[in-house]
Amino acid sequence: MSEHPRDLAGYGAQPPHAAWPGGARVAVSLVLNYEEGGEHNVLEGDPASEGFLHELVGAPPVVGGRDLNVESLFAYGARAGFWRIHRTLAAHGAPLTVHAVAQALERNPDAARAMAAADWEVASHGWRWIDYRHVPEETERADIARSIATIERLVGRRPVGWYTGRTSLRTRRLVAEDGGFLYDSDDYSDDLPFYVEAADGHPHLVLPYSLDANDFKFLIVHGFTTAGDMLSYLIDTFDTLYTEGADRPRMMSVGLHCRIIGRPGRIRVLDGFLRHVARCGGAWIATREQIARHWLATHPPLR
Repeated sequence: MSEHPRDLAGYGAQPPHAAWPGGARVAVSLVLNYEEGGEHNVLEGDPASEGFLHELVGAPPVVGGRDLNVESLFAYGARAGFWRIHRTLAAHGAPLTVHAVAQALERNPDAARAMAAADWEVASHGWRWIDYRHVPEETERADIARSIATIERLVGRRPVGWYTGRTSLRTRRLVAEDGGFLYDSDDYSDDLPFYVEAADGHPHLVLPYSLDANDFKFLIVHGFTTAGDMLSYLIDTFDTLYTEGADRPRMMSVGLHCRIIGRPGRIRVLDGFLRHVARCGGAWIATREQIARHWLATHPPLR
């Protein structure tokens, strides 16, 4: 537990001035979670089918067997949803960070090539889309190394960002020990980047992520129902941060998934949000790597 001491104070009443490029009030980080093909499946030796974040909300996993309905829902994200999102972002010329599950990316090399061609940042989302609390440390360490090598081979550049999502208590230490990451995003506790002390005593940068401005809420009870629900929430979030950013610029993360926002009834959320941001001005839409490099240069850690 000592690897993750709780900090309930943070920056307090006077957060640092982010000094985003161009005097932007809000740094907007669009994040696409690419997971389709890395989820639980008995074909991978798992005890049951995937039971998390699909359209059959509340359906129990099939123990000891395949759930072909769930498999096809995940396949939609890779086969159709990804390309719909790709077209939408290309139309806006918007940069993106991909949280890529390496095994999923390996199973759709065309998507990996499209990410590289679009100059998107491809960060690692682990080797598989599983809960690493229940994985031995040596297995987790090996999966980190395997995910790095796979992404570098498919995209042509090693990942410099990390997000597991369902971490173990040792995940951050293992990521820091690798030495090749600028940041991780396994945190939801702030509207600005911040430093923590890694296990070796060195400062480690954290770029907080978001589970509220996130399309996964379409697939939980009492979450988003229509595209209008999520679009209104994103606009309200941006407008609040934009107002606060007049004297204290902020960061806004938007979480997306191929199989969720990539559905035709939901894609207008992404299009509508980007149109709103463009109309307002005063925003820096950036990859998480760009945000991390800016923070490291502008707000270096105090050793």
